[in-house]
Order: sequence, then C-alpha cells, then structure tokens
Amino acid sequence: MTELVQLNFPENYQIRLKQAQDKLYIFCMIRKNWMIYTPEEWVRQHVLKFLVDELGYSTSAIALEVIIPINGMRKRADIVVYQQEKPFIMVECKAPHIAINQATFDQIARYNIVLGSNYLMVTNGLDHFYCMMDFVQKRYNFLKELPKKVVI
Repeated sequence: MTELVQLNFPENYQIRLKQAQDKLYIFCMIRKNWMIYTPEEWVRQHVLKFLVDELGYSTSAIALEVIIPINGMRKRADIVVYQQEKPFIMVECKAPHIAINQATFDQIARYNIVLGSNYLMVTNGLDHFYCMMDFVQKRYNFLKELPKKVVI
C-alpha cells in the first residue's frame, strides 16, 4: 500500500481509502465518487475537510477543477468556494513533495485574474499560505488564516 504522508491538518479527518485491483482509491466528498489516489488528491481531500469542518463552508458551495480560460488554454482551479454565487476562495493544491514557491503564487494569481476570487490558498498539505486580494493595488496580502463562513 502507498505510504500516506502525514499532512499539517487536524488528525481527526476521516479520509476514506480503499484498495481494489492493486490500486489505491480515495473517496471525494464533493464528487461523491472514488478517485485514484494521488498525493495531490490526498492533499485536496484534506483541504476540503478543512474548508467544511474547520471553516464551516457547505459542500454545495464548493466546486472542483473549475475551468479557467487563459490565453486560449483551459486551465483548472483545484478548489473554488463560492459565496453568493461568486468565487470567494480559490485553492491551489500541490503534492506534499512539491515545494511552494513564487511560480505557484504566479500560477494562482494568473488564474485569479480571470476568476476574481477574494481569497487564495496555496498548499502542499504541509505548508499553507493564505492571501486576501487587493484588487485596487493589484496584489495579494498574506494572512494568518482564511475567513470562516459567516452565518447570516
């Protein structure tokens, strides 16, 4: 069985795994389907649990692999949380062995020019970076955490 990297999230997250035909599968709580395990999917499922369990966002407000047209190409945002039908948080997930660097931030910033999300999260499951967009100054400001869902 694949060795699962301990990520920097609460340990009580119940991430469902199964082995079938010599492959490891991970259950996606948004797609409600078994996906072939990859290190990036392992991170993505932890981020989803974090957004729902810790920050209070509804699974119905979350979309995965949102298509973003950039320069004639179809790119994909890993996770987008919508609030009042507008992109509120965009998340870029990397596998744990991928270091978060300037290129990662450049990637999510390019995506966000099209998407217009208020908040960004970049993570490899070990290191998490949170940003709030400043659309006037055309930059992002780093935060210690993302906002929790405000219940009205």
